[in-house]
Amino acid sequence: LLVSKDLGKHLLEVEDLLQKHGLLEADISAQTERVQALNAAALKFSELEGYQPCDPQIICNRVNHVQTCLEELGELAGKRRKELEDSRQLWAFFQEMEEAEAWIREKEQILAAKTCGRDLSSVLTLTNKHKSMLGELGSRRALLHQTMKRGEQILAKKRFSPGGIQEKMREVRLRWKKLEEVTGLHQQRLQEALNFFQFSAETDDLVAWLQDTYRIVSSDDFGHDDYSTQALLRKHRAVVEEVEKHRAAVLALRKQLALLAPEHRQGVDVQIRVVEVEQLYGEVAEVAVLRQQWLQDALAVYRMFSEVHACEVWVDEKEQWLERMEVPEELDEVEVVQHRFESLDQEMNSVMGRILDVNQVVQQLVDGGHPSSEEVRSCQDHLNSRWNRVVELVEQKKSQLSSVLKIQNYLLEC
Repeated sequence: LLVSKDLGKHLLEVEDLLQKHGLLEADISAQTERVQALNAAALKFSELEGYQPCDPQIICNRVNHVQTCLEELGELAGKRRKELEDSRQLWAFFQEMEEAEAWIREKEQILAAKTCGRDLSSVLTLTNKHKSMLGELGSRRALLHQTMKRGEQILAKKRFSPGGIQEKMREVRLRWKKLEEVTGLHQQRLQEALNFFQFSAETDDLVAWLQDTYRIVSSDDFGHDDYSTQALLRKHRAVVEEVEKHRAAVLALRKQLALLAPEHRQGVDVQIRVVEVEQLYGEVAEVAVLRQQWLQDALAVYRMFSEVHACEVWVDEKEQWLERMEVPEELDEVEVVQHRFESLDQEMNSVMGRILDVNQVVQQLVDGGHPSSEEVRSCQDHLNSRWNRVVELVEQKKSQLSSVLKIQNYLLEC
């Protein structure tokens, strides 16, 4: 049993042989105690004095022979165990290598069947799964490194033919290298798909924002008075700032497109999409400028109407005063009226400046093609005619005063 050359042909068989060998070692251990007891009893006969039933030398030789045989048996058992353990290590190595090959085949099949997703959500899901697989790959790499190290140790012992071991290690190394290459390639494809779908999602978000902004800047609401128009103008300026902030994102689209993988950036649809975004942004920026101008024109109109109203209130008041005023005949009363006209002249100079400003604003609005040009022009004409009427009344009253003063001075001289 101990000199048998049967070291097993696979791991389970070696485990079985080791188990049987353990039973044999236990039996040897039990017999060792018995032999030692027998040898001790036999040696007593070699120490007798007087009558000796057997030659003491024969007894000693017999005891030494049995002890030597027992020691040889122990050595054989130790050698046999070492050979079986080496065999177990060898077959454990082959089994681990087979398990590694099976794992590699499984991952190769998974990678061969994997797609890169159809949208951003599916790509993100596949990317997370691939990260998990990379974690498994790292753990399996460490285990394979340990197995390879044990294979090198088996080769170093030179107890078995190295051909099968070296061939298996070379084969697994090649398959593992190929798996890492395929894994890296798939990771690259996933990253390219992720970049593309992120680019598409960001482009869609940008288009949605531009469409919403276009609806805002193309509104025909310009307010109904000075206050509401100012509020709309403040909001519009904030929108214009946002439009300007998005300019960089629109300009960066072509750079981002150039960084995509050829299969993605060379697509006609994506190139058309970029052009559409650029055109839409240009329209939004253009309409935003126009709306700002329209709001400013509307604000100018409402302020002009407000200024016209203030001037007409003054004109009404002075017109009524002038029409009701009667030129006095007494000198003292004439001088009082003259003082009033002096104050009136100062007021008229101030109002005249305001009316000139109104005329200037009206001319700018008319020259700019404002849609309310006719209404503005009509308001201007009405104010100017009222002003001219007041000027005529003032000149008329001044002329009457001047005549009265001449008469009074003539009478005083007389």
